Amino acid sequence: MASKVYFIDLRADFESRVLERLKAGMEKAGLLKIVGEGEILAIKLHFGEKGCTAYLKPAYVRTVIDAMQATKCSMFLTDTNTLYVGSRSDSVRHIRTAVENGFSYASMGIPVLIADGLRGTNHEIVKIRGKHFDEVKIASDIVRADSLLALSHVKGHDVTGLGGALKNIGMGGGSRAGKVAMHSDVRPFVSDKCQGCATCTNWCPTGAIRVKGKRASILSEACIGCAECLVVCPSKAVRVKWSESSRTVQEKIVEYALGATQSKSRRAGYINFVMDVAPLCDCYPFSDASIVPDVGILISQDPVAIDKASADLINAQVGLPHTAVKGSKRGSDKFKVMYPKVDWGVQIAYAAGLGLGKIDYTLVKI
Repeated sequence: MASKVYFIDLRADFESRVLERLKAGMEKAGLLKIVGEGEILAIKLHFGEKGCTAYLKPAYVRTVIDAMQATKCSMFLTDTNTLYVGSRSDSVRHIRTAVENGFSYASMGIPVLIADGLRGTNHEIVKIRGKHFDEVKIASDIVRADSLLALSHVKGHDVTGLGGALKNIGMGGGSRAGKVAMHSDVRPFVSDKCQGCATCTNWCPTGAIRVKGKRASILSEACIGCAECLVVCPSKAVRVKWSESSRTVQEKIVEYALGATQSKSRRAGYINFVMDVAPLCDCYPFSDASIVPDVGILISQDPVAIDKASADLINAQVGLPHTAVKGSKRGSDKFKVMYPKVDWGVQIAYAAGLGLGKIDYTLVKI
């Protein structure tokens, strides 16, 4: 039987308001049953890097919180610290960035906690049965919460092609050590396009990049594979053999997603916001133009089905001109246009194979 994915388009008037339909969709999808009275719910989202403008709008998050109040549970908003050197690499700066982007106790009515502690070292070992891991390092506060609700801003991603619910709870659910393990197969190298500007050295968290003369080099033994140097290089001189590494990274992310949900005995829910569909993750201090018109909001208890439905709805759109998809046709694979060497479908198929959810879905319009 196909999984149900509830869909809310963004048309609205006085009789049909998007935020009210979001609350109704959450109830129909059973999200009010994933947590009980007095239990603790972790609401996992991405607060957005300082300078990013495409992250999830706070008004939607507050609406979700208000709807979940009916369960009489305790809630907190959460994410984990980053590998790269930015505005979210430790909990102090991370919470400050969250507040500046509109996520605070004052605006949300619930606390903001960084799930893996001050410097990203707080995690629990969760046993799984995967191809790459038999145990994963999931952020402590995600494991210890009674239930998990993932709010995901759907967008493109330079490593995985698609960034949705699976990436949100997989990469986003791992501690710093977990992120290193997931990125370990990414091995960037510097091509002859390098101009020696040293921009990449400011973003490298381990100091693995050296610049001598007009050429940078990456020390493989020090590189942790965070891949930030790929995007920040103004000359596009940093390369990765994606045909070899992207598949493995996606599979590892899925195994971490399994660990994050397995610890909840599958008491989890998912809401994907398919709007402001930028080409890159919200981890960067900027946001490129959306590649398609805003699509809507999807709700499900199945992370595989909701990500597949999100990708299908994006690909069904006409690509916007003068964007990263260059006005591509309706039905074309927008993620392949942006990242031709990345097969984003790997994460969907692998997650279904591990039992995280189903690829087949029925779209139910709210």
